[in-house]
Amino acid sequence: MINIENFSKKYSNKSEEFAVSNVSLKAEDGKITGILGPNGAGKTTIIKALCSIHYPTSGSVTVSDNSNQFYDCSLKPEITKNLTGYLPEQLDLIKTLTVAEYLEQTAYIHNIPEDEIKEKIKYVRKECGLNEVLSKKIGELSKGYKQRTAFASCLIYNPQNLILDEPVNGLDPAQIIQFRKIIKNASKNSSVLLSTHLMQEVEALCDYIYIINKGQIVAEGTLVQIISEAKTENIEQAFLKFTGLNNEN
Repeated sequence: MINIENFSKKYSNKSEEFAVSNVSLKAEDGKITGILGPNGAGKTTIIKALCSIHYPTSGSVTVSDNSNQFYDCSLKPEITKNLTGYLPEQLDLIKTLTVAEYLEQTAYIHNIPEDEIKEKIKYVRKECGLNEVLSKKIGELSKGYKQRTAFASCLIYNPQNLILDEPVNGLDPAQIIQFRKIIKNASKNSSVLLSTHLMQEVEALCDYIYIINKGQIVAEGTLVQIISEAKTENIEQAFLKFTGLNNEN
């Protein structure tokens, strides 16, 4: 489980401006939780705190293990990084390695016992549909297979929490459908926090949604609840209403 309470972040002590202000959200085990917001809303700031890339100015950012023990991402980054699988929007894969080599390297980094590595790779390659490309170099792969490889590298050490940043950007419609299935399957055993600005991904995947704008949560609930609260016909109209973007010329 992911739990963020009263999280605020500013990048300079000299500035009074907060990138994110007083944000509280949860991503529960077995569910897909969405953060929906326009570019620059604060989604990446939240994700970086969860990945211990930076720390809160105030508030707390914690993740749990499978026994529901919580760890603070700023105080125990060596633990929380092993409890969290992160799929960034901009992939940073080693292009000269084959898919199998990359997954094996990831397993070693996360201290998976050597006698378990083959079984772990067998599991993630099946889950992510990588059997056809295991011997190919990552630099030769399509965008869709690179995305699957990156996701498999998240799953191989069995993290309790998954953070996905714009996971289907750049994929074609068939790849998007396949990747949605992979994400839904992964959510059965983990909490999933999905950051996106795409309404169709929220509709297709998310059990619970937070809409963020200008660093603050402006609405939250299920898809039905948010649409009902906004008194609109769909999530796109609700999003525009809550963020005020429908008033812009």
